[in-house]
Amino acid sequence: MNRIVSRVFLLGIVPMAAVALGACSDTGETGMPGMNHGTTSSASAPASGTANAADVEFAQMMIVHHQQAVEMATLAETRANDAEVKTLAAQIKGAQQPEIDKMTGWLTAWGRPTAAPMGHDMQSMPGLMSDDEMKQLAAAQGTAFDKKFAQLMIAHHQGAIEMANGVLANGADPQVKTLAQAIVSAQTTEVAQLQKIVGRL
Repeated sequence: MNRIVSRVFLLGIVPMAAVALGACSDTGETGMPGMNHGTTSSASAPASGTANAADVEFAQMMIVHHQQAVEMATLAETRANDAEVKTLAAQIKGAQQPEIDKMTGWLTAWGRPTAAPMGHDMQSMPGLMSDDEMKQLAAAQGTAFDKKFAQLMIAHHQGAIEMANGVLANGADPQVKTLAQAIVSAQTTEVAQLQKIVGRL
């Protein structure tokens, strides 16, 4: 099991059963307690009456996905040689950790587990790196790290974009869709930058 996923399960949070995001057709209410629409917290939960199963699972799975990106970006702090790679890695970490916090806040407020659903094949999650790929990245240094980081992060971002587009199509809550659209926009730009980095290394 991916190291990130292992850490999620070790939190001891009971996972929920959920259908795969791309195949989700449940548009019913989640039955979550009502929320105060006037809250200004960055982790404020979308209204319970608008979030559906696709919104819930998107948050659960994207937390895992983002956690791995943060881990990859953290490796760049001590292993990267290229200044642009270091800067972009810091940008990725700085953007994705607050999004993890936001989605965790939503799930907690909804009364839903923050862990990924039990039985879900994590290796099938779009763009998620395998244990071997993460070990290879962690073992690399300098230019070799820079190139591998860029290549793996391109695939990782493309997976996140796929997941975000899935909830844009199948989700119901406006706040969740706003976050998903922000992920698509930011990571599409970063993919283009990463591709240029790969081209020059």
